Amino acid sequence: MRTALRPDAVLVQAVIAGALSFAHLHDLAAAAGQDGWKAWAYPISVDLLFVAAWRRLRTDGPSRLAWCWFLIALAASLGANIATAGLLDLSNVPAWLRVLVAGWPALAFLGGTLLAHAPAARPSASPASAAPAPDPALEVEREPVPAAESDPEAVAVAAPEETPALPVAEPAPASPPAMPVPAALVDHARKVAADHEHRTGTRIDTDTLRARLGVPPHLADAIAAHLA
Repeated sequence: MRTALRPDAVLVQAVIAGALSFAHLHDLAAAAGQDGWKAWAYPISVDLLFVAAWRRLRTDGPSRLAWCWFLIALAASLGANIATAGLLDLSNVPAWLRVLVAGWPALAFLGGTLLAHAPAARPSASPASAAPAPDPALEVEREPVPAAESDPEAVAVAAPEETPALPVAEPAPASPPAMPVPAALVDHARKVAADHEHRTGTRIDTDTLRARLGVPPHLADAIAAHLA
């Protein structure tokens, strides 16, 4: 599906401002003696330096180099806009302005080269992270040297025999404390047990009692203890 192009006010405003600034730079360069294609190359050079400095600020963060060339390009563009607003007689451009316009190509080339090839500031690695990790393959496992081989004068002394310890009687496990069971539940359990014994002729077991009463196993054991 092809998306329809919609006009953006900000984009339209940027195109208009760029076109006007481009025309002002061209007019100023032409008035300073740069005629023909050279007058059209000046606004391109200023805008490219402006974009390169702004991109360096966005990608590598603020730096003196990027801010310096950003302000230089901004001054060149803003100065051309002000100069062509009627404050300067374009038919009689002063000599200092002709010198600035003639020297701009070298200045722009220097700025573009520095912005393109100057290394970006990177955080220095900490000494702990910079140290290389030891290679496990290069580590040699050392076997312990017996005391007799390491010291010829060492005298081997026989260790005294240990007397076997008498077996200690383990304490009998303490019986778990009786769980308190409500009297009403015990009476109901007696009726269930009596009914079961009357129908089957056998005493009710713990699992059946637990199933009939619907209680957990530990509570069924406590009730069975009360019925015994």
